[in-house]
Amino acid sequence: MKRQRGAVIIIVLWTSVLLTVLVTAMASKVRLSAKTVVNNQDASTQWAELMGAVSQAEMELMMERMPRPLGEELEETEEGEIRTPALRFNGQELELNYPPSENIVVRIYDHAGKINLNRIPRRNMQLLIEKRLGGLDADPQEVQDILSAWTDWTDLNDLEGLNGAEKEYYENLDQGYTPRNNPELDVVEEILHIRGFAELFEGVNLDAAFTIYGNTRTVNLNLATREAMELLPGLDEELIENIIAYREREDIQNRSEIAEIVPFENLQELSPWVGNNTSNIYSIFVYARNEFGDEEFAAMLEADEFSNPDRVTQSYSEIVEVSGYNNLPKVYKVDNYERLPDTTRGRVREEDLLFGL
Repeated sequence: MKRQRGAVIIIVLWTSVLLTVLVTAMASKVRLSAKTVVNNQDASTQWAELMGAVSQAEMELMMERMPRPLGEELEETEEGEIRTPALRFNGQELELNYPPSENIVVRIYDHAGKINLNRIPRRNMQLLIEKRLGGLDADPQEVQDILSAWTDWTDLNDLEGLNGAEKEYYENLDQGYTPRNNPELDVVEEILHIRGFAELFEGVNLDAAFTIYGNTRTVNLNLATREAMELLPGLDEELIENIIAYREREDIQNRSEIAEIVPFENLQELSPWVGNNTSNIYSIFVYARNEFGDEEFAAMLEADEFSNPDRVTQSYSEIVEVSGYNNLPKVYKVDNYERLPDTTRGRVREEDLLFGL
């Protein structure tokens, strides 16, 4: 009898252990399910906020094409000069007329601030290639080889130019394809399929520097991305940072104001590339605010005084065409994880500015 009672006690104990394990596992599963539901709800809420911000950004662009109300107060410089509203679409964080949630950041880039691959003259492409290969130190033969490959890709025939590349070359690659033979590229990244260009633009944020949309042939320095300016002949890092610092204070109205920053020799190289045009093609970026904490950012500033407080590098984006205030924008491209252009403010101390305040 004692043995039977002992066996029963052991069975009861093991049963209790098993029940405890099962209950614990079920409780953990319930907690995990509840946490998943909450996380899904949070994600859905944030997505709805992002999509709302996209619509508000589109509305901002449509309103930009409306006649200005009489008596509207416009932004002014410290000297009292009226700033051009359309020039705020240069990637700065925007305050919209219909603002989104406080934790959402909206940036808009006018494509007049990018190099248009579908409108670039052959001579300008040559100058761009030369700069990427070292400027005056560039090998003339290498420049011509890459330029010939560009010409063959964008011409309308299969005739291979001198040192160029046509159908036979591309079809014999490991993963062969045929050249476009059309001056209109379909996407910016298509340039990487042209012989020599993948190496030429290694490390470049192509979508930040280039566009294939619209008819602009020049780059507006008020709107230019840092990535586009880095490719322009006549500009170096110091000049680029001064241009960004200048336009943070006031608009660049004409070439004489460019000359306040850019030396004459550099301006001669730069002049064929720049204009005062704006476009109706825009990249809209919206994302949840995510900045470095105060202590972490203070440590970053000690290492680099021009550190960017915004830690976001990828964002939801759309490329849209806005033709008027009574027509909905035409969407050309959507990317949930588009790489952001460099959003850092001008990396130059006030005492090092090349222009007068």
